[in-house]
Formats: sequence, C-alpha cells, structure tokens
Amino acid sequence: MTDLQTTPTDTIVAARGLTKVFGSGPTAVTALDQVDVDLGCGELTAVMGPSGSGKSTLMHCLAGLDSPTAGTVDVDGVRVSSLPERKLTTLRRTRIGFVFQAFNLVPTLTAAENITLPLDIARAKVDTAFFDEIVDTLGLRDRLHHRPSELSGGQQQRVACARALITRPAVVFADEPTGNLDSRSSAQVLGFLRRSVDQMGQSMVMVTHNPSAAAIAHRVLFLADGRIVHELRSPTSHDVLEVLGTLTPITPQDA
Repeated sequence: MTDLQTTPTDTIVAARGLTKVFGSGPTAVTALDQVDVDLGCGELTAVMGPSGSGKSTLMHCLAGLDSPTAGTVDVDGVRVSSLPERKLTTLRRTRIGFVFQAFNLVPTLTAAENITLPLDIARAKVDTAFFDEIVDTLGLRDRLHHRPSELSGGQQQRVACARALITRPAVVFADEPTGNLDSRSSAQVLGFLRRSVDQMGQSMVMVTHNPSAAAIAHRVLFLADGRIVHELRSPTSHDVLEVLGTLTPITPQDA
C-alpha cells in the first residue's frame, strides 16, 4: 500500500500481523504478537491490560511513534509502518493528535500558543471559530494567557487536549491522559474526550489502566501477552473490572 485511501471508510486505523520484538536472541521480548485490529471512525476505543501486556507498545506502533518488527499499520488510508521518516513526521503533525500523561506543554509559551503550536510549526492558518469552540468547550477562555506553570494539572491537560484537536486530526491517541490528575480533573478531561467524539466526530484511541476511564469508551480492547484477548462494546466499569480480573493473576499477597 502507498499513500492512498484504501482502507474502508468506516475504519480509521488498521493493523495486520503487527509484531514488535525488543532485543534479540535468548533475551528477546515479544511485546506484540501478530495483532490484527480495526479501529472505527468516530469512535473512542480504550486499550487495557495488565502491566507488560503490550498496550503502550500497541499505541506507539499504531501512532507511528515506533516501528513494528513485522506487520503493517494504516492510518487514515496511509501505510505508516513503511513511510519515510520525513513523511511520517508530516503525517504525525497534521493527521494525528497526541495527548500524553505528562502533558508535554512548552513551558515558555502561553496556553493559547501551546494550543496553536502544531499549526504554527506547519505554517498553517488558525481557524479562529474552531479555536474558540475548543477553548470554550474546555473552559480555558480565562487561562489563554497563562503559562503552564500558572495552570493546574487539569488545566494543563485540557490545554494538551485542545492542542491535539486544533489540527482536526484523523485520529487522536491518548496515553494515560488522566494518570496525573485528581478525580475531578479526570472527570472533566474524560468528559471532553467523549464529547469530542460524539459532537465533533473525532476518532480516538486511549490507553488507560482506569476502569472508570475505559467505561466512557464505545469499545474496550484487552491485551495480554502481546495479543488482543477480549473486547467489550458499550462497557461499564463493572464489566471492565470483571474482564481485567480474568487477565491479572492473583498473587499470594493479593489474596
């Protein structure tokens, strides 16, 4: 596949035979083992699993942040697993949004400047109406001239969410987006992520260890030993906990 739209219109991300091996020889570790998955347009998909199950590696390979050892990844019809680095960088800047646990804001820039940074780097014009819509939805209007050090953790993550959406990406990848937040801030950020899908048609993939966070998703994928072993549609926190309980061995100290 080349840079052509060839994936089905209802699929935003597709992986086939996705394999990632770290190291070589007897010390090699298979983080992903022949994963096949399709992620739907306009859906929020959560990825869960025990520590070491491969969930972050899966997200990094799907998002073009890491190269698979074998297999293919297509994002918005583009075969990202074989793109030259320059084209991959352009794709990540324009068609893929990222939200990380650590916020990753530029400390010397204001909130407004952090939000528009991807467009500024691409020398693209800011759609002021869309900017205003995102800012007002996230409740950041009175914080636009503040630098990250002047914002709470929840406010910083909302700025990061706005930055991820400002380019109107094909898909947003969120890696533990509420991992550093208190419960109130977490609820605010999760509510916005779900609204961005429901109201803006955004496609989103979220890695999380939190059953309550996963419960806002349309679909939850569960990984164990580098493979997708279960999935839920329209999950509840209880459903998620039940599945996780079957994937996480009980040790003597847990008993």
